[in-house]
Amino acid sequence: MTLFLVVVALAVALPWGAAPAARRLAGLLPPRAASLALAGAAVLLAGGTIAALAGLFHVPFLAGLERLRFTQVTAAWPAVVPVSCAAGALLAVQAVRLALAARRQRALLSRAWDLTGEGAAEGDVLVVPGEEAEAFALPRHRGRAARVVVSEGMLGALGPAERTALFAHERAHLRGRHHVFSAVVDLAAAAHPALARLGPALEFHLERWADETAAAAVGDRRIAATAIARAALAGPAGTGVRGGRFLSVSTGPVPRRVQALLEPEPVGPEGRGPRAAAAGLVAAVVVSSLLALGLAYGLHEYVEHAARRIVGP
Repeated sequence: MTLFLVVVALAVALPWGAAPAARRLAGLLPPRAASLALAGAAVLLAGGTIAALAGLFHVPFLAGLERLRFTQVTAAWPAVVPVSCAAGALLAVQAVRLALAARRQRALLSRAWDLTGEGAAEGDVLVVPGEEAEAFALPRHRGRAARVVVSEGMLGALGPAERTALFAHERAHLRGRHHVFSAVVDLAAAAHPALARLGPALEFHLERWADETAAAAVGDRRIAATAIARAALAGPAGTGVRGGRFLSVSTGPVPRRVQALLEPEPVGPEGRGPRAAAAGLVAAVVVSSLLALGLAYGLHEYVEHAARRIVGP
């Protein structure tokens, strides 16, 4: 039982140390790989926490596997019931937080679509009236196809080549389904608060991913950098027609993104970077696997020990 509790405690505590490590590892990788790594880490860490709590919650009921009466188990180990109740309470909190997060995402998407109702569609681009400069990727919703939403104010703030870069950036968000990455990390943060630290890092790398796609589309990294800088200066992010936060050309730390575009295209980490990133990812997989094995082993040992202690060999 002690081993099992240790494994559960490690699974619950691991995200507090793993989230900062995942952010540092992502900084060693190109934008696309970094985004995949952050989203994958969020899923693994959140899933491990939920699995550990679920296993702890079910411990008192495992007596049925050995045909033991529940009263016999609680008489031998009185702490089992309060510990299991605590795990159940945490699972209930996680369930409520996950439901609220999912509802918030759906409401935000519905509100954004409602606010763009006056827009004029031009292919996959939806031009909305207004002087405020805005542009963002709006995923498909309730049968309505995904669109690149841009305001008249944003179109007026950019030149022809910069508009091309802007559209390529937002289309990259839609083609890459970047909103799914954001939703996954948001839900993972609802399951474990430590994973909320991955959100800003993921947002930055998703924007960098779209930046590099836009630069490749226009064939000029400087034009892409100029488009991002002018779009950010033309209007604040997160206001106006959007009605909330969506992936946008002006999202995240814009100066860092512009500086990255003024440098050569990233082809992957160099020097010690690949070894550090690989070692970190392998370590995360190994730790997650060991915790899963330890959880299963602890449950098995608990049931076997309970049977021997209560019923006898």
